[in-house]
Amino acid sequence: MPTARASRRRGPLGWLALAWKVFCYGLGTLVAVALSVQCWFFAQVLWWRAYAPASTALMGARLAQLQKQSPGAKLQQQWVDYASISAQLKRAVVAAEDAKFMDHEGFDWEAISKAIERNEKKGRIVAGASTISQQLAKNLFLSGERSWVRKGQEALITSMLETALPKRRILELYLNFAEWGEGVFGAEAAARYHFGTQAAGLGAEQAAYLAVILPSPRRYERGRVTPYVADRMAAILARMPAARIP
Repeated sequence: MPTARASRRRGPLGWLALAWKVFCYGLGTLVAVALSVQCWFFAQVLWWRAYAPASTALMGARLAQLQKQSPGAKLQQQWVDYASISAQLKRAVVAAEDAKFMDHEGFDWEAISKAIERNEKKGRIVAGASTISQQLAKNLFLSGERSWVRKGQEALITSMLETALPKRRILELYLNFAEWGEGVFGAEAAARYHFGTQAAGLGAEQAAYLAVILPSPRRYERGRVTPYVADRMAAILARMPAARIP
């Protein structure tokens, strides 16, 4: 144990060496924690190669909001296998959200560049370029806050998803946990809520409608097709035949 005299003898170099040690220990601890968190994320992604998540970060946040108003509130969500989801819905979602889904490795750099240009011209965020993989990463793990730290974590998880999972599984997870109304998650619950049918039975126009409301599903009144929605549906229907799906 250093004595008071030894402490007084510590010169500038001694204090500098001590500060450096503290910095290194602190940085090492932060790196170890960060790596542990990333390993936990990746372990979850690997688990989901074969098993479906019980819930997602977005579902948890929405449930908490609903239960503030009604303590007994529950979410509507039912897992269905990829083969039990209408091909029309798969094509509609890919056409609307991520036309290059089958070609990129998680990021559509051309779309990102165009979105940055549009946002810079407007001076605010008016366009996004998140791929299906990026949206899935956010829905599974992250909060809805906008920050560079969250975007960085989203990018890391997106890379994990693309590395560990085939495109078919990514799209299957996405369609089962996408939000399609107040407390409504997944293709099966969406099909029942909006059309009284099953996910496997969705037709082209129904699928196009679900693709239109997907970015902000809680803004739309169930069953109401506004002129904007009709125009967007027509555009998506025109692009659906060319949409490539797993």
